[in-house]
Amino acid sequence: MSLLHRDARREPLAELSCFRGEFYSCLTSRSDALLELADAVLCGDGPVKSLAELSLVGEHRRGHGGLYAAVARGCVDSGRLRRALAAVPLPRSDDGRLVLAIDITCWLRPDAHTSPERILCHTYGRGRDQHIPVPGCPYSIICALEAGRTSWTAPLDALRLAPGDDTATVTSQQLRELIERLITAGQWQAGDPDILVIADAGYDAPRLAFLLRDLPVQVLARIRSDRVLRRAVPPRQPHTLGRPPRHGGEFVFGQPDTWGTPDTETVTDTRLYGTAAARSWDRLHPKLTHRSSWAAADGTLPIVEGTVIRLDIDHLPSGATPKPVWLWWSGTGATPADTDRLWQAYLRRFDIEHTFRLFKQTLGRTCPKIRTPEAADRWTWPILAAYTQLRLARPPRSRPASPLGETKPTGQTPPCPSRLPAHPPKDRLPARAPKPTHPGPGRPPGQKNTRPTPRHDVHTAHKTSATKRQTKKPTTSRPRRTG
Repeated sequence: MSLLHRDARREPLAELSCFRGEFYSCLTSRSDALLELADAVLCGDGPVKSLAELSLVGEHRRGHGGLYAAVARGCVDSGRLRRALAAVPLPRSDDGRLVLAIDITCWLRPDAHTSPERILCHTYGRGRDQHIPVPGCPYSIICALEAGRTSWTAPLDALRLAPGDDTATVTSQQLRELIERLITAGQWQAGDPDILVIADAGYDAPRLAFLLRDLPVQVLARIRSDRVLRRAVPPRQPHTLGRPPRHGGEFVFGQPDTWGTPDTETVTDTRLYGTAAARSWDRLHPKLTHRSSWAAADGTLPIVEGTVIRLDIDHLPSGATPKPVWLWWSGTGATPADTDRLWQAYLRRFDIEHTFRLFKQTLGRTCPKIRTPEAADRWTWPILAAYTQLRLARPPRSRPASPLGETKPTGQTPPCPSRLPAHPPKDRLPARAPKPTHPGPGRPPGQKNTRPTPRHDVHTAHKTSATKRQTKKPTTSRPRRTG
């Protein structure tokens, strides 16, 4: 069954028509085949398996040679397309706040020895309790999250990480440029709630918060359960000699006797996880040192304070044993309502994983055998444009009151992205039907290739500014003292 049924045409939405016109304007000369390529992805009879199959779809009126040429040598105005993605209607939370999720998805290319700029990407679940590094191209993607029982997101930006890039620095610059585009497009105005950026444990949340401290942004990220943070310095007593300390007592995640009394405690009954108990501790910060991403910093390192939230649940829907979740929020002075809002917003971060799955398994983002990294970027933008058209063409719905879905939604519930019964507006095709032709003769049999394609080595994973020393993994249960 195709993604967009031809017998279910509706009146084109104004936002969808505007975005399609903007997407067509982003394609320069001899690149309008990418627009047909995006329509072919949407109107195919099933998941995209290869580029050659897309050339057989009725919406793609060129031959397969033109399709490959468009991907290999086409040109997309990525800056204008980024502004178009930021200008479409975006989902918001129940309090009107923009919630952005950022994560890295890898395009694995273990056998592409002639592709340059490949990086060893960390993969999960490819072996029995093993994290096997596989060569590929990591992409940092930012999506706006929705509230309610839905897996829809709004992709806003995609950026490929080059060898040697610092993840925190590149991510902060990507977020800064995106937030500036959102402010220019009127998505955020003075007086609106701060934009909430949610990340997983692979990001350095205090560094992100420090680099984005001049923007209306709050950072919420999961933090490892073996960290050690520091409290704020207590008031200095009179007539105390010596240099004043910069850090207070330790807050060891693995030692409950160091936690003290939490500042807030909440208990919530959920439909999927049973009773969810959340506790928060205010004004905790890591003890920074001149290593890793802070190695190039000069002078005294800053103190980045935040709020730590611990979430405990009764059970998981899969039946696995639940583990506590530790979160770090860049704000301070959290109330019980803020604590519940933050951990519920973090659970929405997993919607971006469903978006990645749709990109790869249905829209075929990783199916082409592309050689150059520029062609990979060129193929990524039509996929984001196709997904945006799917989101804009979906039927309206009414949102539930809670982001956890305890209140059943009323009215029509929209289908998941891979089952959307809609159709894009039928505009004029930019190309005529292809003329019949015959393939070229190719290299004569028995003749050797005199111009072999050069091979490229695989770079290590995106490094920080300082190389980490390889140490033996400890076998004791004592928590790792970092922070």
